[in-house]
Amino acid sequence: MKLNCAWLRLGLLASSLLGAGWILTGCSSPAIEPTFFDSPTPPATVGAAAPLAGSLEDAARFHIGDTVLVTLSGPPIDIPIHQEPIKEDGTITLDEIGKVVAAGKTAGELQNEIHDLYVPRFYTHLTVTVNIGDRVYYVSGEVKSPGRQLYVGETTVTKGITSAGDFTDFANHKKVVLTRTNGQRIKVNVDRIRSGKAEDPAVYPGDSIFVHRRIW
Repeated sequence: MKLNCAWLRLGLLASSLLGAGWILTGCSSPAIEPTFFDSPTPPATVGAAAPLAGSLEDAARFHIGDTVLVTLSGPPIDIPIHQEPIKEDGTITLDEIGKVVAAGKTAGELQNEIHDLYVPRFYTHLTVTVNIGDRVYYVSGEVKSPGRQLYVGETTVTKGITSAGDFTDFANHKKVVLTRTNGQRIKVNVDRIRSGKAEDPAVYPGDSIFVHRRIW
């Protein structure tokens, strides 16, 4: 009888230890907490990573709206200098070879690409020289100092207006038009931008900002 009681006590002790172990194991499992982000993760860049805006590398590369001057020398005939602003799709168009992507490239990279497109298909010997014209944009209408503004880096509509001396007393802050080099027109309400209710559109070389006059 005593032997049976001893075995009973051992069985109860083993069961208690197993139950305690299960409870402790369950408690030790790490809790999975949700992660929250202030803003959605931006999509991954397709293709090679672009140089950082404002860096020396970026400044050395062509941008949309930049004026590109291409000189071809070496053939027996004189070829006029090709001068063209980079279009919204990032290209310029040259005789015989057609569209060439210029945006994002340095002058040296663009020279090499143009050379390889012409030689040997069209010419046996050819020297290609690529230069950039002045980077400018234009601000007109009801600003204090209208005219051509030098593009020295990334800028926006409100910064462009400030560079032109800011609004006159007769300016309509809610009726500003940004015109791209491809003819696209964007209506801008500067009051909404300055109050944080609207985005400030980027301005590229060759773009034009026009500030309308108030009716009353």
